[in-house]
Amino acid sequence: MSITKRVLAIAVIFIFATIAWAILGATIFERTYGKDESLRSRVGSSWGTAQFQGPPTATLLQIVREKEEYDDHGHTRTRMVDRNLETSAPLDSTRAEVGLELEHRQKGLLWYSTYKVGFTGDYALHNPTAKEGELTISFPFPAEQAMYDDLQFLINGAPVQFKNEKNSVQATLHMAAGDKVKLRIGYKSQGLDQWQYRFGDQVSQVRDFHLNMTTNFKDIDFPENTLSPTEKVETGNGWQLKWDYTNLLSGYQIGMVMPEKLQPGPLAGRISLFAPVSLFFFFFLVFIVTTIRGIDIHPMNYFFLAAAFFAFHLLMAYLVDHVSIHLAFIAGAVVSLALVISYMRLVAGPRFALIECGLAQLVYLVGFSYAFFFKGFTGLAVTIGSIVTLFVVMQMTGRINWTERFATRPGMAAGR
Repeated sequence: MSITKRVLAIAVIFIFATIAWAILGATIFERTYGKDESLRSRVGSSWGTAQFQGPPTATLLQIVREKEEYDDHGHTRTRMVDRNLETSAPLDSTRAEVGLELEHRQKGLLWYSTYKVGFTGDYALHNPTAKEGELTISFPFPAEQAMYDDLQFLINGAPVQFKNEKNSVQATLHMAAGDKVKLRIGYKSQGLDQWQYRFGDQVSQVRDFHLNMTTNFKDIDFPENTLSPTEKVETGNGWQLKWDYTNLLSGYQIGMVMPEKLQPGPLAGRISLFAPVSLFFFFFLVFIVTTIRGIDIHPMNYFFLAAAFFAFHLLMAYLVDHVSIHLAFIAGAVVSLALVISYMRLVAGPRFALIECGLAQLVYLVGFSYAFFFKGFTGLAVTIGSIVTLFVVMQMTGRINWTERFATRPGMAAGR
């Protein structure tokens, strides 16, 4: 077979292998994201959804006697009537404690960032008027789909009767003119993806505010349109974060995004779609080495090598449902290496199979694929590997007369 036909046949094999990997990658992404919505809904229904905690609101209801004029058969008269007057009682201070404990849960090919949260809020407020009235305090829950354990509702240190009202709890007490109230709210709950403390839907004023947040994870991130902590202290297994404000006017909130675990489905999909790059470098190096050494490698041998490469991604794609992504990766790599080395031992001898083919597969298949485990470094790893490969091949072939080499047919492999 002429060198031109040989290269053309290898190219056709490479194209068909690329198509196979594209189909496998699309299948993995479909298995991953096609069920994401339903799986996320199942996680939310059993564990809880994202939580957005707001401050309590207090409304003072007062009876105000006013003069009212009315017409009595052509005569204007006055009388005294009682009217209900509602006045908002603003918060004088806020002292909140939040503890976030991350607990990832896997459904299908995805890990979901579930967490436990413990919240305690101490609030102070006063009667802003010179008259007595009935104060109604309403505390909103952070999510409708959630459970709240160990709920505390204390006013001036004593538990009070409260009622549930539209995803909130409410309590009413009599408040004399100038009275001050200390409110404590606490609960334990569970959520998904993120937790936020929201001052309001629009620009809000907050006085004497302090929130202390502790996490059991170090990879912290903050949602968009949220305030960075004023103080950060790293602990043994996480962070202690503080937000302190004397008199804040802001439309931003306070929040925390739960870190994601390495996602097996998307990772396996990206590795599969990247596989043609690994195979290209492997084919290129094998072709150069066999041409230099005069080893006869038929296009059918390249076909079986491509199939052995494909076995790595196929096995990993269907193992991640049952074992961790690391174990699936190792199993796929071992099987693929064993297929290539054992096969090339029969084709070109044990030395070529173990050293040239084994090392090349270890670098281009295993090494390049493992770079995907390190987010942000995949492109750099492939670039460095490409440059090193180019350097090695250029040094190996710098003194070769390619016209003469391609003019003769390579002999059979030595030592077969």
